[in-house]
Amino acid sequence: MKKLFLIIGAPGSGKTTDAELIAKNCSDKIAHYSTGDLLRAEVASGSEQGKLIESFTSKGNLVPLDIVVSTIIAAIKSTTKEVILIDGYPRSVEQMEALDNELKSQSDVSLVSVIEVNVSESVARDRVLGRARGADDNVEVFNNRMKVYTDPLKEIQEFYVQKNILKKINGERSIQEIVSEMQTFIQSKI
Repeated sequence: MKKLFLIIGAPGSGKTTDAELIAKNCSDKIAHYSTGDLLRAEVASGSEQGKLIESFTSKGNLVPLDIVVSTIIAAIKSTTKEVILIDGYPRSVEQMEALDNELKSQSDVSLVSVIEVNVSESVARDRVLGRARGADDNVEVFNNRMKVYTDPLKEIQEFYVQKNILKKINGERSIQEIVSEMQTFIQSKI
């Protein structure tokens, strides 16, 4: 059975970097997918679905549920690794419920934990605006992305706390400290 770990956090929390490093450190058994990277790859392909995705992401809005869930399930099914880290998901209560329902129908995938990388809004803002990777890294889009992240957060946290699978990690430390704690936690669960 494949073991799934979801990694959530504000824009700029470092969740993608953390997951990339853990997957690199344990490349024999851990695969990592960033929801954002999966969607950006589709946009870069120039497909019709990619154009549709870009019409949402360019404004900092959420991509429609069916597109995101099908993209994630396809990534999980395509890997041969036993442990999968997906960062940047869920970003809404609807996404959370849709994945939960989809996983109930999958006998070969188990959601082991949701890891929340906590950073303050000011740290997140400084990191995102400091890196300015793309057109979506400006104050207006950051504020929208932050609101999109924080609005459903309490309900998402409560859902995973009830399942006893939410793990919070302080994301305002060095990358080494965060990765070490997260990797130790993941290894304790597999």
